[in-house]
Amino acid sequence: MSVRVDASAATVHWGYLDAALAPAAAIDSGEVVTISTVSGPPDALPPPPALVPRALYDIHAAKTRRMLPGHMCTGPIAVRGAKPGQVLQVDIEDIALHYDWGYVACRPLRGALPHDFAEPHMIHVALERNRMVGRLPWGTEIPLRPFFGVMANAPPRAWGTVSSIQPRQFGGNMDNKELVAGATLYLPVFVDNALFSVGDGHGAQGDGEVCGTAIECGMTTRIVIDLVADPPIPTAHAVTPAGRVTFGFSADLNEAMAQALAAMVDWLQGLFAVDRATALALASPVVDLRVTQVANQVWGVHAVLPDGALTRG
Repeated sequence: MSVRVDASAATVHWGYLDAALAPAAAIDSGEVVTISTVSGPPDALPPPPALVPRALYDIHAAKTRRMLPGHMCTGPIAVRGAKPGQVLQVDIEDIALHYDWGYVACRPLRGALPHDFAEPHMIHVALERNRMVGRLPWGTEIPLRPFFGVMANAPPRAWGTVSSIQPRQFGGNMDNKELVAGATLYLPVFVDNALFSVGDGHGAQGDGEVCGTAIECGMTTRIVIDLVADPPIPTAHAVTPAGRVTFGFSADLNEAMAQALAAMVDWLQGLFAVDRATALALASPVVDLRVTQVANQVWGVHAVLPDGALTRG
């Protein structure tokens, strides 16, 4: 069975995650879900002849749903039977461009150089689906490798409303460029039915997301959502075309690094049936630590174990 949820004023929550949100749809474990997303506040809309979807105007105009600084997320999707303590498996089968433009924006007090610019700066990017490139106004082209910056379960109910800006243990604004089509993301569940949301489409992004945005754009994804009884590690992690990935999030870069590395060491222990010291020694020659993003008020670091980096003789 397949379910589709399109971005609209009724299905988009803007800038926040909350376990009290009514589900936009409900599915059983193992079902296929197609979800469309939109991106772009009013000041980011491109001039004609670019086409802006009617849903985006409707979302801008909506007065019945809260709008907070942050991301337009479609959902949530209720997964029947999901319970706190379980892990959601999200198989990303496909990601496609939803419309033919995106934007990159530098804003004061944002990104890796927050005090270097006193005025906002916007670049609109024409997206060519057939060639999968983004064309800048002066002709430079950027290869597209789309992924979603935000994939999240709902926060614990006691937390109430939380911003979509900061990544957390249930996912959120991870901005990890390895979560492309073909990747599988694992997210801990903190409330009944999980309440999974997706948004913040990125056509292309470097590690760091240094100006505070990637090529922000609307996208559509086809995913399969399952419940996992016995994941290799309990925290958020992924299996991607780049290899196995673990995540760390903290206002302290060292702590974010330690979280990502400790989770990878746990994974290596399970993979190779070794003690912790041996797993850390294995990590040193083969695991890459990367700064995921510096733009979300907390640092993101991810550890990557590339496929084939460790093989059994």
